[in-house]
Amino acid sequence: MRYYSTKNKSTYYSLRDAVLKGLPEDNGLFMPEYIPKFTGDFLNGLQHFSLKEIALEISRLFLMDDLSMSTIEDVVSKSITFDAPLKKLDDSNYVLELFHGPTLAFKDFGARFMAQLMSYLVRNENKKLTILVATSGDTGSAVASGFLGLPNIEVIILYPSKKVSELQEKQLTTSGQNITALEIQGTFDDCQHLVKTAFLDKDLQLKYQLSSANSINISRLIPQSFYYVHSFAQLTDGNQPVVFSVPSGNFGNLTAGLIAKRMGLPVHHFIASTNINDIVPDYLLTGEFNPKASEQTISNAMDVGNPSNFWRMLDLYDGSHSKMKEDITGFSFDDEKTASVMKEVFAKKKYLLDPHGAVGYLGLNEYQKKNPNTKGIFLETAHPAKFADVVEKILNIKVDLPDQLKSLLQKEKQARLMTTEFSLFKEYLLSR
Repeated sequence: MRYYSTKNKSTYYSLRDAVLKGLPEDNGLFMPEYIPKFTGDFLNGLQHFSLKEIALEISRLFLMDDLSMSTIEDVVSKSITFDAPLKKLDDSNYVLELFHGPTLAFKDFGARFMAQLMSYLVRNENKKLTILVATSGDTGSAVASGFLGLPNIEVIILYPSKKVSELQEKQLTTSGQNITALEIQGTFDDCQHLVKTAFLDKDLQLKYQLSSANSINISRLIPQSFYYVHSFAQLTDGNQPVVFSVPSGNFGNLTAGLIAKRMGLPVHHFIASTNINDIVPDYLLTGEFNPKASEQTISNAMDVGNPSNFWRMLDLYDGSHSKMKEDITGFSFDDEKTASVMKEVFAKKKYLLDPHGAVGYLGLNEYQKKNPNTKGIFLETAHPAKFADVVEKILNIKVDLPDQLKSLLQKEKQARLMTTEFSLFKEYLLSR
């Protein structure tokens, strides 16, 4: 399969170029030349397939032109080592728990798959691959975990100073080995701008073989489609239309769901649920895409004011606002509503939401007010313990930390503080 840029559909790239470049030269985003389709037999037999078997089938459809079946099996078996259980919340709604990986966030799916795929692609390279990744919280820790210790690859993580939780920061800054953390005195959008600018810089291109591990990398999107399909495999009751509410920041997660739908998964509708950084919900209402500086919220991983994957979403709908609206409805919620629903769900349903899952739950409820005869699935994208300070303050409880988070508390942060000036970032990279 070949790949094109969202800014130029007439030039094609190989899988290797698309994955290792991260971004095409025109600063667009890579997309597959076509979306492969599931067979009827596969869809009809979904309930008999495990997550790993589903992952293998999707990976085969996208990668079989470029990789041997044994290599695809190796990538999947090394990356998909945990589950994504669907849990019933009430008669109409389910929660898809995506926090059972090593860093307790949905980003583990994409980061681990991408790490194994990249490791295979550079296995015979003389020049080390340098991964630049901007993170609003969970991406960086998942990437650090996924790439830790892999030969011939180094990772440089940029994160916004004082805008991630304490435990997120520990996950970003305590790995060592081939992982370096840069604490940027700005927002996630500033971090992302530095990364994108670096990819286009000729001097850096000469010194480094650069790639990205953000959701701007196409190899992140393929594995994120796995759990949408897996959730259907776990549904056992009713024939109501199924809708997904996706808490969204940079919109890679929702884009992966749209790809699963294009492959044939019978999703009735998607809900783009955001915090006050409401650029995409506003676009769905007005048809105008107006990026702006992000604002800090308690759902910090979604604090994105210029979501990159919007352009992939638009590409899937041939640039049509009206077509996109047929499949996606957007809602945004402030911190007060987020905190309120966290209290409500904990009190009434005995379920502990993290702030991001709470936004997803709010979006689902809002959609179902006018569409009650639907089966709703919202994504719980991170373990509540990753945001223990916020959750404990809102619910007035003590959150038990999983062992992998407890062990971080004793580790010392190692990060270099840096401004948002690209010239200084470039100088640092050239001097390493």
